[in-house]
Amino acid sequence: MPRKIESLFLEGPAGRLEALLEEPEHGLPEEFALVCHPHPQHGGTMHNKVVYRIARGLRRSGSAVLRFNYRGVNLSEGAYDGGEGELDDARAALSYLRERYPELPYTLAGFSFGSRIVLRLGCSQPGARRLIAVGFPATYKDRSYLDGCTTPRVFIQSTHDEFGPIAEIEPVVAALPEPKRLVLVEAQDHFFAGALDKLEEEIAKLG
Repeated sequence: MPRKIESLFLEGPAGRLEALLEEPEHGLPEEFALVCHPHPQHGGTMHNKVVYRIARGLRRSGSAVLRFNYRGVNLSEGAYDGGEGELDDARAALSYLRERYPELPYTLAGFSFGSRIVLRLGCSQPGARRLIAVGFPATYKDRSYLDGCTTPRVFIQSTHDEFGPIAEIEPVVAALPEPKRLVLVEAQDHFFAGALDKLEEEIAKLG
């Protein structure tokens, strides 16, 4: 059966946001998921290969998955806003999904810059079933938004992530309140080179 895929535009705080919504190939969605892409000023879009694999893994586990472009990326209106506006964009996308699937639990997931966005959103606005942070950039030292956050968090990191080395990410996760997990994927770099299949499998088996 082909993918159930819908291209759409969401109403965002700085104008319309370009988005893709995909539902599972088999059966009705058991949850919905929002997936946030990496830094828009470094080529990040919703079509990033890691973002695509996160979305596909979630879809395989029964999620309806929305990917979107932050303001100023491709067909999304507006301009880059230092992370604050992008957080507002994610909040608007989540609001859309909650209206579309009001009875379903939900997951927030993101890659790199997007992992920071979903952690900030999910820790400030409780309700998510879990937060999945892929390639969390431990080089950013402001992590105050994680203090006291008890929404289940899963960190998935490449073993050779130049922006979040194991030696840095392990103590970061260890210091966080439960429940949390760190999953290490043997890969060549931040973008999971040589291990995209493994990354997708790790996402899919989270259930």
